[in-house]
Amino acid sequence: MTSRSAQTRARLQAAALDLFEERGYRGVTVEDIAAAAGVSHMTFFRHFPTKERALLDDPFDPVIAEAVASQPRELPEIERVARGMLSLAPLLDEAFTEVARRGIAIVAKEPALAGEMAANMAATEAAIVEAAAVRGRELETRIAAAACLAAIGSAMLEWAVTSNGRALGELVAKAMVTVVPALAGEAAG
Repeated sequence: MTSRSAQTRARLQAAALDLFEERGYRGVTVEDIAAAAGVSHMTFFRHFPTKERALLDDPFDPVIAEAVASQPRELPEIERVARGMLSLAPLLDEAFTEVARRGIAIVAKEPALAGEMAANMAATEAAIVEAAAVRGRELETRIAAAACLAAIGSAMLEWAVTSNGRALGELVAKAMVTVVPALAGEAAG
């Protein structure tokens, strides 16, 4: 059973998506979102610090970092990161929903959100380095994470803004194979 807080949070996110699609991101205020969700603007701020966070909330950093950290430490950093991300690809089609697709499509259309999306990627990169970097190889891990996350960002935008019907997991796997071609056999399996 979902908690009341989780229900309110989901209602706020749904209202934000609907309003952003209807009026455009800049045409919507926190007060508009709260009113559409049937709560006060203070309730909005209990769930999200800004209206950007209603779109860009990212709870997956610990999962991604653990997936990378679980890869063999003797592998080159780029392969460790790509293998970790590739291991999550099959789960993406379960975790990411139409709500996520709509949110990413809104972000893709709004240049003002590029900085927020970059901040999300930087936080994910930092989580990977903290959890998975071999001592003395932090820079290499950071570079590998940045490369893989850039590829995943492109895959996510492709998934969100095109109607080609390809699954997000498939696109992420393709992105990781593009970064580390030696993983092609693993992505197919």
